[in-house]
Amino acid sequence: MPRRRDSSLPRVVIEDVGPAVDAGRHPIKRALGTTVHVSAAIFKDGHDTIRARLLVKRPEAGADEAWRAIPLHYQFNPDRWYASFVAETLGRWQYAVEAWPDAYGSWQSDLGKRIAAGQNVAPELLEGAVLLERAARRARAAAKRKLAAAARLLAGKEKASIEARIECALDPALLAIIDFPLEEAERTRSDAFEIIVDRDVASFGAWYEMFPRSQTNDPSKHGTFADAAGRLPDLADLGFDVIYLPPIHPIGRTHRKGPNNSRTSSPGDVGSPWAIGAAEGGHTAVHPDLGTLAAFEAFVRKAHDNGMEVALDFALQCSPDHPWVSEHPDWFFRRPDGSIHYAENPPKKYEDIYPLNFWCDDRQGLWEACRDILLFWIDCGVKIFRVDNPHTKPFAFWEWCLAEVQARHPDTVFLAEAFTRPNRMKALAKLGFNQSYTYFTWKNSKWELKELMTDLAHSDMAEYYRPNFFANTPDILHEYLQRGGRAAFRVRLLLAATLSPIYGIYSGFEICENVPVREGSEEYLNSEKYQLRVRDWNAPGNIRDDIRSINRLRRGHPALRRLANLEILDVANDQVFCFRKWAEGDELLCVVNLDPHQVQEAIVPAPLEKLGLSADAPFPVKDLLTGERYTWRGRDNYV
Repeated sequence: MPRRRDSSLPRVVIEDVGPAVDAGRHPIKRALGTTVHVSAAIFKDGHDTIRARLLVKRPEAGADEAWRAIPLHYQFNPDRWYASFVAETLGRWQYAVEAWPDAYGSWQSDLGKRIAAGQNVAPELLEGAVLLERAARRARAAAKRKLAAAARLLAGKEKASIEARIECALDPALLAIIDFPLEEAERTRSDAFEIIVDRDVASFGAWYEMFPRSQTNDPSKHGTFADAAGRLPDLADLGFDVIYLPPIHPIGRTHRKGPNNSRTSSPGDVGSPWAIGAAEGGHTAVHPDLGTLAAFEAFVRKAHDNGMEVALDFALQCSPDHPWVSEHPDWFFRRPDGSIHYAENPPKKYEDIYPLNFWCDDRQGLWEACRDILLFWIDCGVKIFRVDNPHTKPFAFWEWCLAEVQARHPDTVFLAEAFTRPNRMKALAKLGFNQSYTYFTWKNSKWELKELMTDLAHSDMAEYYRPNFFANTPDILHEYLQRGGRAAFRVRLLLAATLSPIYGIYSGFEICENVPVREGSEEYLNSEKYQLRVRDWNAPGNIRDDIRSINRLRRGHPALRRLANLEILDVANDQVFCFRKWAEGDELLCVVNLDPHQVQEAIVPAPLEKLGLSADAPFPVKDLLTGERYTWRGRDNYV
């Protein structure tokens, strides 16, 4: 075995530093202003004591700037060391753990034992003096003088009694001063770990998805940004935080899709917004029928004035008419005959869309162009992006692109729209996406919900994966909503808004649109993806009051702002899903009937021990949705 230099041989073992994702390969995520708790297993051979500290570097710190040091404290029972800090700045923080043998602390402890045993400690005082001299050589200014003076006293170079020398030797102030190793080779440091610190909207918010072109009262008239702006006060009143717009760019005319995804279109058909690019421009242009760029920026400002933000769709694909097709034909996949390969998911064909070749010869040019699209819209006031199908683009691209953008704009938030294999979804979150879609839309039974929430809230996913529970999307009208009627929409709204701190609905959910294009399909009939849809937002049977009430409760209850504070409670009825969420001073019990067709009943277990209640004590309960009050007693109560 090759011999290693002494300086590379660790004196202390540092293991299992946490929180961490994949041993530090990827960053964890926290919201601005939260406390980050760090721990580690730190130990060494023998009986010597150890000193350890947490090193923290803020995002704006340069490569050569010093780390802030925070003492780590040992807890005996878990045999771990702990410290914490507050993440008060947006961006990517770093932290590491450092430890070293506590030479003087070990000597102090040993000296106290010898004194208690009645031994002559004069020789040990000389050893302590040597340790203090070594410490003085590494200390600064006043600390150096104090340590040197104590070393002289312990060595007997000052006129002092043995009692005075012992008192000095055991002075806790000396141990506090020596917060560094006596030799640099004794210092052991872990690898550095990263933490992405985001704005509050990255971890909490209610989203509403709408097509601006449908915000019109006339089915023959294309809606504008001004029309869409007219709906903003109402959406703010309903309690939404983010208004998400599908692509707002010019739509290609070649192979334009017709109603219900027809492969043929007629004059006047508006096409799919995801077929991006036409003679009017590409990803940095707006559809002329929606208005001008100035009109869009006015829409963004009005959203802000109403306490909301705008999220834009970031779809990296092009229509055959996109300017890039003629300017950069090498950025696309080419067939042997020289034609460009359109998108396919056999047997489905998407002739109106060309996918980009992210590994083309001009990879750098393409990647930078995609990044610059984001920077353009950020300059227009947009700081939230819903990314379309990110799992179909290279993970290496996303890791680079998100880091590039967030280094310049750490307040930017990215939502990954990836319905794919679990490892792909997790990887995107690890690489920097601030939020992620989930399988929630397809989880409607009790066991499915329990399995999903256990993974999201009680596994390592809670450190990096922020689920955004969209109850429906333009692509997903689940059978549960198709067959369950108005009650099904209320159930899914309640589940989405209380299980996850982030949730969303797509236009039409509030009026319970539930007609599929055909039996067995999850596509909407007359889908808004291919045509204009004029709606009566106050149509009979709407659930607007439910949405307003639940969003108000979300904002007023800290327990609903967190994910990992979820406890699923066992009830005998499989149609009743019961869970607890809590925060300091805020205790919520959610009981949901999963059966949209009939009333269900159950005995609900109250967590008496966690509430500090005795087994037979009465306690008040308030139904937050109806305002009714009850008095419960004991653990089991009828609902």
